[in-house]
Amino acid sequence: MSRPSQPFTVALVQMRCSTDPDDNVRRACERLREAAERGAQVACLPELFRTQYFCQVEDSSRFDLAEPVPGPTSEALAQVARETGMVVVGSLFERRTAGIYHNTAVVFDADGSIRGRYRKMHIPDDPLYYEKYYFTPGDLGFQTFETKAARVGTLVCWDQWYPEAARLTALKGAEILFYPTAIGWHPAEKAEYGEAQANAWETVQRAHAISNGLYVAAVNRVGHEGPADGGLEFWGGSFLADPFGRVLARAGRDTEEVLIVACDPGLMEETRRNWPFLRDRRIDAYGSLTQRFLDELP
Repeated sequence: MSRPSQPFTVALVQMRCSTDPDDNVRRACERLREAAERGAQVACLPELFRTQYFCQVEDSSRFDLAEPVPGPTSEALAQVARETGMVVVGSLFERRTAGIYHNTAVVFDADGSIRGRYRKMHIPDDPLYYEKYYFTPGDLGFQTFETKAARVGTLVCWDQWYPEAARLTALKGAEILFYPTAIGWHPAEKAEYGEAQANAWETVQRAHAISNGLYVAAVNRVGHEGPADGGLEFWGGSFLADPFGRVLARAGRDTEEVLIVACDPGLMEETRRNWPFLRDRRIDAYGSLTQRFLDELP
């Protein structure tokens, strides 16, 4: 990690998810092959792309959607990676054993092997995002994976709001940080809060790129899922920001797209030399971060 690696090309696959898991996997693989044909060396799919976002309700039968890793969906992604020679990041509902399920990002290297997995650490519990019912919090920590194309860091959706997660992944040597995502509006709230919510989501991730001097890619889904008079409208807007926080590419709010973006780790070197945030960290003074809250003394 003493020297920057070679430039690499990234694909962000923004897609709709139907009610047919097999159809979703087929279409995801088609888009991955398209990405490889367009020169991508690393590609990322949205969070839990195999199904519609099932966490809108608490329903024990939906645990049947989970798969082991390796399993059918991971094997399909591994096959695409082998065929194309492209690194693939896929987000899966992992069945670890009876009663233990994870929201897991799996990194497949260019030869189709599983380079590693990251289990989502921060688990939300909000209206229509009842993830604590389904997912056991991750136990693998924050990780970066050395792949053929780049040093890849993976976090998942709700992790986006936590600077600690981005920092620790960056400290493991990540050149690019992927956030497979499923985030959208409650339709009844969109008019009042929609623009502010989406702007906050993008801003906090661009800040991670700046404060850590690396590339950040957020890969969301699009489309309405759930009851016609409610449900969620996923807001798309997948984007890739460079180490200075500049958005190099951004997808639309309601369109399926495959964004192709060139990344140069040399820019990380240049940016960190001029803004040496990692150098100037006061690691001797941050011990209190392990506390939930710093209560005042009585």
